[in-house]
Amino acid sequence: MRVLNFGTYERAYPRNAQVAACLRRAGVEVIERHIPVWESHEHKWDVGPASALRLLAAELRLLAPSRVQFDVLRVGYPGHLDMAAAKLAARGRPIVFDPLLSLYDSFVADRGRFAPGSLPARLLEQIDRGALRLADLVIADTETHADYLAELGRIPRTKVAVCLVGAEERLFQPPATGDAARVPLPGSTDAPFTALFVGKLIPLHGLETIVAAARLAPEIRFRLVGSGQLEHLLADAPANVERVAWVPYAELPTELWRCGCALGVFGTSDKALRVIPNKAYQALACGTPLVTAGTPGSRELLVDGESSLLVPPGDPAALAAAVRRLATDPALRSRVAAGGLAAYQANASEDVLGARWKALLEGLVAGQRR
Repeated sequence: MRVLNFGTYERAYPRNAQVAACLRRAGVEVIERHIPVWESHEHKWDVGPASALRLLAAELRLLAPSRVQFDVLRVGYPGHLDMAAAKLAARGRPIVFDPLLSLYDSFVADRGRFAPGSLPARLLEQIDRGALRLADLVIADTETHADYLAELGRIPRTKVAVCLVGAEERLFQPPATGDAARVPLPGSTDAPFTALFVGKLIPLHGLETIVAAARLAPEIRFRLVGSGQLEHLLADAPANVERVAWVPYAELPTELWRCGCALGVFGTSDKALRVIPNKAYQALACGTPLVTAGTPGSRELLVDGESSLLVPPGDPAALAAAVRRLATDPALRSRVAAGGLAAYQANASEDVLGARWKALLEGLVAGQRR
């Protein structure tokens, strides 16, 4: 089995890097036809005319003939605009589209950048639909998200399969097996209990809920790592909130090993109800207790009180109470950490996801040959 990763996808983005790692671990050969466009942009779609021209030039280069041999072509994130070139490059071989998100869902329904029914909103919806329809198989990250993508693309639900996001295990693993085995335990004198959030400051993540929860639990340290659309909400953050604009990706495991618990997403948009973000899997893989919203998407993997603490979306009081429970109950902390790691290893490890990806791709190729 030979898979061609095709397009302007961001090579180092966790979903793309992790899928490549899973496939290789499963014995699948992964090759690339990649033209970088997004690597220098922290916020992928906040681009101006110069970036638009680079994207256009990249799409034209992707149209050039190639003699690369492969069995399946995969388009990763962000790849919606690559699908037309992918259709030509595939030359009849199957195309797998791993979009990670819907442009309409992200920029209209979740972030509110464009009003529903506006010209940009309608254009984004058409880009989504066209990209989804060009694929022979679409990959979603949860069953709930798969239902949405099938409806959005007006494609059969059987054309959308689910592969969880997982984490890059070259980095994210329990501290006992990593270089940081001597990291002070959360809650110790050397490392006071800290609730850690890492991610873009966008509506999906529910930053306002996190800040309000920190205000309700002034005895707990909150460490917020990231930047983005909602940074202004931190202007009057309480004294127990530490803001860090950026941490190198390779240092995130150490952040997770040292904190008392990791925070997932708490937004109330429809998108927030469907997805389980990278940060959640990374925490689980590191054996860090996770607190996140109890949504249809998260409940596909997590059980409240066993593999995480789940709270209602957009509920600061519930979030503050959950963090306080972990801070004051070491036994609960240990139980949730162990349960989260077990859930990750059983459902989202690189071995499990590699086998899942390989089976889907082999089935796609076999189906085409019949």
